Amino acid sequence: MKRRAFLALGPAILLAGCGGVGTEPVQLGADGKPLPRIYRITPDIAGQIPYRFLDSVNTMRRAKGAQPLAYNASLNAAAATHSRDMSVQNRPWHFGSDGSSPLTRVQRAGYSGRLLGENISETYQTELETLSVWMAANDQRDVVMDPNAREIGFAWFQEESGKIWWTLVTGG
Repeated sequence: MKRRAFLALGPAILLAGCGGVGTEPVQLGADGKPLPRIYRITPDIAGQIPYRFLDSVNTMRRAKGAQPLAYNASLNAAAATHSRDMSVQNRPWHFGSDGSSPLTRVQRAGYSGRLLGENISETYQTELETLSVWMAANDQRDVVMDPNAREIGFAWFQEESGKIWWTLVTGG
């Protein structure tokens, strides 16, 4: 009988021991829900983000027959300004702390093309998780997949807490 108990208990002990190797315990908030995991953007990661993001956007666009997008320095600057400004305001919205609209921001940044759209996000998620969320919402997906778009601006601002403010701007 003791032998059977040991044989049944042995695999359970092994499996329990394997489950925690290399994983962090999930931390719960006061509401009992898991706290967000922080995606810390290091200098190494920061250099990769724009390429991973644009590559992912263009892969989806090609699959739907849309032209690939190219980064535009002015649109990137407008996106970076807005990401930092959303952090200062502590709210994700399309208007700047000075009342500026997306159109005003791209004009101030020197963009001479036509603004087509803007997506924003306040999150702890990666750029690709954020893109996935945008693609799940019709109005945000339309910005990414707009067949008239030819250029893109993309930037972020990460707070000390780990919260990331993402901004995508498209133009044509």
